[in-house]
Amino acid sequence: MNHWQQELIAGAIFAITYVLISGRQLKILPLNRPAAALLGAVLMIATGVMTPERAYRAINYDTLVLLLGMMLISAYLDLAHFFEWAAELVLNFSRTPVHLLLYVTLTSGILSALLVNDTICLMLTPLVVAVIRRGKLPLLPYLVALATSANIGSVATLVGNPQNMIIGHFSHISFPEFSRSLLPAAAVGLAINFFILRFGFRKILRVTAIDRADYPAPKLESGLFALVCVVLVSIFGGFLAGLNLAWTAMAGAALVMVLARRDTHGVLKLVDWHLLLFFAALFIVVDGLSDTGLPAAIYSRLQPIFGSSAPAQAWNLTWFSVVGSNVFSNVPFVLVAGNWIARFAEPALMWKVLALSTTFGGNLTIVGSVANMIVVESARDHIQVGFWDYARFGIPITILTTAAGVTVLLVLR
Repeated sequence: MNHWQQELIAGAIFAITYVLISGRQLKILPLNRPAAALLGAVLMIATGVMTPERAYRAINYDTLVLLLGMMLISAYLDLAHFFEWAAELVLNFSRTPVHLLLYVTLTSGILSALLVNDTICLMLTPLVVAVIRRGKLPLLPYLVALATSANIGSVATLVGNPQNMIIGHFSHISFPEFSRSLLPAAAVGLAINFFILRFGFRKILRVTAIDRADYPAPKLESGLFALVCVVLVSIFGGFLAGLNLAWTAMAGAALVMVLARRDTHGVLKLVDWHLLLFFAALFIVVDGLSDTGLPAAIYSRLQPIFGSSAPAQAWNLTWFSVVGSNVFSNVPFVLVAGNWIARFAEPALMWKVLALSTTFGGNLTIVGSVANMIVVESARDHIQVGFWDYARFGIPITILTTAAGVTVLLVLR
């Protein structure tokens, strides 16, 4: 097979895979996202674009181990009934619907920075629905706040979302340096997010009080919760000390598994194995395309558009990434665009811009991020959230938070 044929075949496999990933399941080919990525990976090997040995090397095991470690920590928090307890606590502290909106925004944003945003949305959505229905309030404002805040808050750390984990591995930016720039951007973004939602939902939030029916409060398993908290603090201490992110998280998860003395079958069932398979297969598909040199050729054509100065490149990469991450999904886009960053004027700054823009860009539409889809799908039995129901808030949130976030990055660089 000559280079031209290899490039053509790899490009076709890439396109088919991303159409299946980005769109809805087709009746003729009912594959979900992990299955579509796995199909693409198999086709890369079956057509001779990659050898099996090259495919094994393409998988970024550090990202998978880090994601697995954080998922296990979240699973033990779930077993300790932390999420139910936190949701009940938020309701009890909320005097008005606006206060509740603020607390949902902060809870979702902060927890997503510490754990993984997709996991937080998966755990919190049923609880937020139960709390809001218990208080006899409209669901839409709080579901939108949960999804958008999870995306915004997750940008603050290298373990907040999958694309940050990938960026952390390829950029070699330390955990403290990353958060020093992205944490202020996340804080500004959460503030903007809250005020947009408060203004946009001002009419339906005009309720004087929350209906507080007498429900039994969930009991927090304090022993398990304390153990997980101590280990989680130790994990973040290791991150700040510069230890390997993946194996620090996995060591903490293994320690909890040993000390918690729970049946680990139940814990492992709470891990999102589909997501891990999705990333493993996606690494193979993207590397198969990258080996042909096509992404580098595309960048050489686009390079004049980005400009030459760091600020110009930052702004142009931002809007390009917002569009690209919504067309191709943020993780696949990061895997492709990451090949270009070394050619920019200030690569360290551009890695942070890429993290911010692909994360905040996920708030644009319902299908902009996995977190959004998790929230909408988990609540579908109680409310049907239409495309425009979400987009009329997602569009201004994305534009304003992204603009403010990039400004913060440029000031702090």
